[in-house]
Amino acid sequence: MTQRDCRPYFLWDEDVSIAELAAAMQGPPSLQRDRLMGKMLREARDVDVWHFVTPTDVAQNFERLRRRLGRRYAFWSFLINGWRNDRLLDA
Repeated sequence: MTQRDCRPYFLWDEDVSIAELAAAMQGPPSLQRDRLMGKMLREARDVDVWHFVTPTDVAQNFERLRRRLGRRYAFWSFLINGWRNDRLLDA
């Protein structure tokens, strides 16, 4: 994740660098941002996700991204609900 000009391992089929992904995640909501975030949440290790987005960002966009998460939906749902129950995120 430190070599900003390289392609992230979890976007092996995208022509996007780590720096470009970071910029896209900081940009305004868009179909492209949702597509990349969904792919990242589905394919990346959870510890690598935090290089690009915050838990609040994931929680705020979660329901919109649901259809893009596949079997990882349950994992992210568990995390978000746990953070809310522990009052680490707003309900």
